Amino acid sequence: MALSLSVTPSSSSSPTPNFKTTHLNFASQRRIHAISPLLKPFHCLQLSSRDLNPSSFSISAIASSSSSSQTTELVPHKLQRLVREFKSLTEPIDRLKWVLRHANLIPRMPDSSRTESNRVMGCTARVWLDAELGQDGKMRFSADSDSDVSKGMCSCLIQVLDSATPEEVLELKTEDLAELNVGLLGSERSRVNTWHNVLVSMQKKTRRLVAEREGKAPSFEPFPSLVLTSDGIEAQGSFAEAQAKFLFPEESRVQQLVKVLKEKKIGVSAHFYMDPEVQGVLTAAQKHWPHIHISDSLVMADAAVNMAKAGCQFIAVLGVDFMSENVRAILDQAGFGEVGVYRMSNETIGCSLADAASAPAYFNYLEAASTTPPSLHVVYINTALETKAFTHELVPTITCTSSNVVQTILQAFAQIPELNVWYGPDSYMGANIVKLFQQMTLMTDEEIASIHPKHNLDSIKSLLPRLHFFQEGTCIVHHLFNHEVVERIKYMYCDAFLTAHLEVPGEMFSLAMEAKQRGMGVVGSTKNILDFIELKVREAVDRNVDDHLQFVLGTESGMVTSIVAVIRSLVGSSSANSKVKVEIVFPVSSDSMSKTEGSSSVKLGDVALPVVPGVASGEGCSLHGGCASCPYMKMNSLNSLLKVCNNLPDVENVIGGFKAERFKRQTPQGKLIADVGCEPILHMRHFQAKKELPMELVNDVLSRESKR
Repeated sequence: MALSLSVTPSSSSSPTPNFKTTHLNFASQRRIHAISPLLKPFHCLQLSSRDLNPSSFSISAIASSSSSSQTTELVPHKLQRLVREFKSLTEPIDRLKWVLRHANLIPRMPDSSRTESNRVMGCTARVWLDAELGQDGKMRFSADSDSDVSKGMCSCLIQVLDSATPEEVLELKTEDLAELNVGLLGSERSRVNTWHNVLVSMQKKTRRLVAEREGKAPSFEPFPSLVLTSDGIEAQGSFAEAQAKFLFPEESRVQQLVKVLKEKKIGVSAHFYMDPEVQGVLTAAQKHWPHIHISDSLVMADAAVNMAKAGCQFIAVLGVDFMSENVRAILDQAGFGEVGVYRMSNETIGCSLADAASAPAYFNYLEAASTTPPSLHVVYINTALETKAFTHELVPTITCTSSNVVQTILQAFAQIPELNVWYGPDSYMGANIVKLFQQMTLMTDEEIASIHPKHNLDSIKSLLPRLHFFQEGTCIVHHLFNHEVVERIKYMYCDAFLTAHLEVPGEMFSLAMEAKQRGMGVVGSTKNILDFIELKVREAVDRNVDDHLQFVLGTESGMVTSIVAVIRSLVGSSSANSKVKVEIVFPVSSDSMSKTEGSSSVKLGDVALPVVPGVASGEGCSLHGGCASCPYMKMNSLNSLLKVCNNLPDVENVIGGFKAERFKRQTPQGKLIADVGCEPILHMRHFQAKKELPMELVNDVLSRESKR
């Protein structure tokens, strides 16, 4: 499948990231100049602060040009004049005064227009925007804010776009406003984002008005969503109703589970993406039994070790099979071989990514790596232990997660000269990583060093030809965040907070990256997504004003239980009269309900993968228009968990098929799979602790080169 990746940075005034962060800032003035010639440096008029008054020539000229129906001035020329005037002021205080005086050029909106539907999301202050499409085919905008700074920014944009054609409004890009970001209010990025977020809202309203006038409004139904306030939760759409059903489990079900966990000293290590019924019960049970952990795959094994140290005799793993394999292997490495590990099914709990990495095509891909020294294989943690072992003997291997993959690759290139890096198996993540590094070639050396101190422009350009990724591996859930879903998001939710896992296809990735540049999105791991939502909700609650935050969940719907728990802890703890409203949007068909009989498949390239029906808890996977739920993960049901727990210790071998057995088979070199498969994981643990590749791995890479 062709990937459409178009990630554009905003300004160089974004907060400088440190070496540890995985949320990268790809801002660069060099990029702006390259893509927007009209914003190249000008010979500017030099004005002092005493010239800043409403009657000054430049302000009145822009005001008159934007309001006169006789003007033929194009939007780029208006913007160029605005930028020239802004940049002529060298002191931030003068620029601030300039913006404040622009606030006086637009009248206050009537209260009837200061509505929730006209709110601009993502601004520190409350901002309202309204629009209409005139009979002359030109757009008219009005705006207001409870902050004079934000109102001044709105005034500037209205002066540029008022009386413009819809085409002119839609052609303007957020990066075209970059020169208006510099030096306005120091490093206060949230203020700068007002430029971008107001523009996106203008374009959303323009797009809808044009479609309505032409009678071509898309017949998009709203995505299902959960709306959370201090008063409770409202589910909108059948899919959301199914999710909400299990957020507040019956106390008897919770106590039933807690009782058996305590009696038999069972720890539970569960993934974010599990079935909502069991996740709801587990979340409630955490208050009564501390040895329940819900996280992404990386931390699951660590949590199991901590549970074993605390005296747990068994670990129930709720995830797919490679997760229980990792837990078993890491417990053995930590000296807890006597602790039993159990899966939630006696059948295979598969994963399309793990299956892709076990296929002949993947080993053919790595054969090329083995003949191209020096080479390092960076394998996604979401693969089988057997895969990690076999590939490590073929090519020196280190595991990675979606939150540390970028830093892992950068550090590897920094430590080993002329290295070739081979990433896999997720094709979308690989393409997205390459695109991120391509964007870094548009940065300055200082910006690149802020992301990784050992790199500069030359090193990033040099490493790109030596960075490879597998092109036949896909997560069946993230694969279905497709063009149809993206178009629906663009039309209905472009002004919302957008979240996306690094595994999503390029079009969804690009959309979320654009939102990220203006403070309205996040691209990363499940933990990155959860942290981003928590931060934005906390900021809204701290502002203590009525607000509506809308988040599009660009990953598996199982995240919702943890997200809701975080939001409720923030909104519920606020003052009783708080009006903060948080909406979690599921980009999935409303009728995406699980089927309990029959089966279907989804075709990825030339391979047809079976889609296993989810458990009968009211949600599942739709192969049409999007998918938000992994059918494999949903094999981890509450009934399965109770069955496993009630039969432990399994004296009569009732649940023998549920046990995560040790790998007793050997690798081609005659070593135990369990031992060799753990080495790439331990290499990653070293990197996480020391921020560098272990010398054992570096020497392995170099020694294999010298043997050729």
